Amino acid sequence: MNHRKPEDFATDRLARVGRELNSWMPAKAGINRRADPSNLMSNILESQFSQAHCVGHDLATALQQATSHLNTFPDGTIDLLFAFVAGYTPEEFDQTMPSLKTLTGAKNVVGCSCEATIGAGLELENEKSISLWAARLPQAEITPLHLQFVRSGGESAITGWPDELAGVWPTDSCLIGLNEPFEFPVDYLLEQFNEDRPGLPIVGGIASGAQEPGISRLLLNEKTFDSGWVGIRIANTTVRTIVSQGCRPIGKPMVITQAERNIIQQIGGKDALDVLSELFQTLPTREQRIFQKGLQIGRVINEYQDSFEYGDFLIRNIMGVDQENRSISIGDYVRPGQTVQFHIRDHESASAELTQLLKNQTANQAPKAAMLFTCNGRGLNLFQDPNHDAACIQAVAPIPLAGFFAAGEIGPVGEKNFLHGFTASVVLFD
Repeated sequence: MNHRKPEDFATDRLARVGRELNSWMPAKAGINRRADPSNLMSNILESQFSQAHCVGHDLATALQQATSHLNTFPDGTIDLLFAFVAGYTPEEFDQTMPSLKTLTGAKNVVGCSCEATIGAGLELENEKSISLWAARLPQAEITPLHLQFVRSGGESAITGWPDELAGVWPTDSCLIGLNEPFEFPVDYLLEQFNEDRPGLPIVGGIASGAQEPGISRLLLNEKTFDSGWVGIRIANTTVRTIVSQGCRPIGKPMVITQAERNIIQQIGGKDALDVLSELFQTLPTREQRIFQKGLQIGRVINEYQDSFEYGDFLIRNIMGVDQENRSISIGDYVRPGQTVQFHIRDHESASAELTQLLKNQTANQAPKAAMLFTCNGRGLNLFQDPNHDAACIQAVAPIPLAGFFAAGEIGPVGEKNFLHGFTASVVLFD
């Protein structure tokens, strides 16, 4: 989706960027240089995070400025560094971004090109920008990966898994990664991962801003790629995930009683189109207008629950209706016995859902840092005010935050990982 943003916001946002160029960490991560050795040791063993961004300039200058604003950790070690780059050519990316590892001394560097970045509380739409997110994770096990999709002799496979990841993974393992949008089938990766590593999360996004293959760029340490998936397997550290699908339910949950592939023929013993028509008649006028342009359907992930709320549904598009057969087709495979509920999407619903999910996830413990992978159909394409998703996270706590506007977002709903659209996928670090 291409961004078409009101230019009225540009001047105001550039002013804020200038004021907020400096990065920061939670106060507890700071160092008192007069502290006794025991306090210093405590800081050295603690996970710490930093964020910095820069707008405008040529990429080499922007990278230098952004790296100079990253906070220095106690022993100078950066275990993990993510970089998101918007508005520059593939050639600029290839020439400049491999130097990031040397500039910072980071042990693991992951990044991608995109159409817009996120830095701190700002969503830097329609601007050349770079956003960096750095972490010192002394207890974590981090393994970098570059996965590729290959076809040979009629067979397909995902290759590039390091031999060291062949065994049993720790139960707190998580994949965080980025992929090229045209040639790497991330759905296939998710299907295999859900089967091979059940219950473990994948979080990330699809590189955006390219209109054809070969334009998007991925970064892993000192190398750039125009294909595949790059990221890290992280273990022995605590992360939490949020997938806000931007919808709210209407009507009530119902059971599919007849279906074939992606076509729902009957719900609750009635023709699906008749159920949809009856639901429309019960809605107030305002919701009827949203219904006509923003109708979705949610499929319950865990059928064993007694009740369902935000986060319990996998949201999918309604692709079409068949007047003759009184059926509806959706963007997912379904079967009889599954519980579904219709949903609507607008800016108010999307804002309410993200706010509620963040509140639920952080009620008992505020995170130290976060990464945000939000849909390129959100931002000013959906919300009336700029910086919406980033501001929602910053309202929880003023933490280091970076990310980008993706062409598809990846994250878990229930115990499985899915590719989403119009979604904000968030990973929180404790």
